[in-house]
Order: sequence, then C-alpha cells, then structure tokens
Amino acid sequence: MQKKAIFVTGTDTGVGKTVVSAVIARLLKNKGISVGVMKPVTSGCMEVGGTLVSEDAELLKWASDADGEDADITPYLLREPLAPSVAASLDKIRIEFPTIKAAFDRLVVKHDFVIVEGSGGLMVPLAGGLLIADLVNHLGIPLIVVARPNLGTINHTILTTFSAKQMGIEVAGIVINNYPNAPDKAEAYAPHMLGSLSGAPLLRVFPHVGGNDPHVMVEKIVSLLETDPATGILLREIGIC
Repeated sequence: MQKKAIFVTGTDTGVGKTVVSAVIARLLKNKGISVGVMKPVTSGCMEVGGTLVSEDAELLKWASDADGEDADITPYLLREPLAPSVAASLDKIRIEFPTIKAAFDRLVVKHDFVIVEGSGGLMVPLAGGLLIADLVNHLGIPLIVVARPNLGTINHTILTTFSAKQMGIEVAGIVINNYPNAPDKAEAYAPHMLGSLSGAPLLRVFPHVGGNDPHVMVEKIVSLLETDPATGILLREIGIC
C-alpha cells in the first residue's frame, strides 16, 4: 500500500474529532493496516508523575495500538486549556512547523497510513500568525471535517470547507458525529444539506452512543460501522481500498 495520511479537523472545539479519529484508526487496525497517529499540538494537558499527557493522544494511541512513538505522536504538550499560541507562550515554547513535519515524516515511514488530529478548528492560531490550516498545507495532506448534527452546523461546516478550499487544502469529506437516534427537524435535514452545499462528500454519519468512557464509545461505533457496507465509502475516500 502506498503511504497515505489524513488530517482531521472540526467545525469547532468539542465536536468529537478525537473519537472520530480513534474510530478510523481502529477500523484500519482491524483491517490489518499499520496505522500511525499524531496529535501535533495539545493544550490543556494533564500532569501525570511530573510529565504532561494528552488525553486525546492517549485515546488515539490505544485505538491504533501505537507503541514507543510518543515523541512523534505528541511533539507539543501545553499546560493551559487555551488557544495553542497562547498556551505555548505561557509555557515559553515556540511551536515550529519543521519539528511537526519531521515527526510526521517519521511516522509515515513506519506506517501504511497516518491520522493527524488538529486542535479545534482550521482557524485556531498556533504560532506567529500561523493557523491550523497553515499546518495542514505544510504537511500537504487531505482534510476530513468533523461536524455536529444540530442547528447551526450547516453554516459552520460550509464556512470550514470553503475556507479550506480557499487556502488550497483538499477536503476529502465530512463526517457528522454524534447523530441522535431521534433527530429533530434541523438534525434530520443536516446530512442532505451538508452533502449538497458544502462542496465535499458526506463520508459517514457516526451515531450517538451512550456512556462517558471514550474507549467504550469508540468500540461501540466501530462495531456498528464494521457491519455497514456504507463504511466502505469512508475508507475509499481517504485512500483505503
């Protein structure tokens, strides 16, 4: 298999980028594909035994069964739950794209496919006026946009895909996350509207699953998706035949 990668962003903070990234990683792992994961910049990290830890990265590592690649998976770990540029300044750290790109390149060499999860949305500032969108361009990989299903998502999602294309980013498609079992009128129309207006394919709708443990949530979603032939569309569009 040719080396491939995808960058996962969201229409906003809290839309479930990490769960979606972890589900894709686990789907690939279950197909026997060596998958690398990366969370280049994480703010709001926990301190465990004197070491900063990214909860998001830990979930990705678990989903992909990654081992021994921590420095490349999480090049920048920041303490404060703030925009990365601000959190890095408080920690007296400068976020540098060449450092992230070098870590990414090492992961690409080791794995068949690499999933990179961003921080917040495309316009989140990283350093010196550079945004998450600039990092996507620097890595040169396509984008998956994770969207919420409820009222307002059409505006937020179209703004994200439009901005990405204006900046020269290839948008592989959209994933709607946490879709309710009993959608209201706005949620019922969202998939069709996003698929027809965003200029990017709707790759998959991830269902709402109960519980607070993200590991259990990922396992439940993977179990549901693996039995659905439509999941093949998602995998095909990101480059997995």
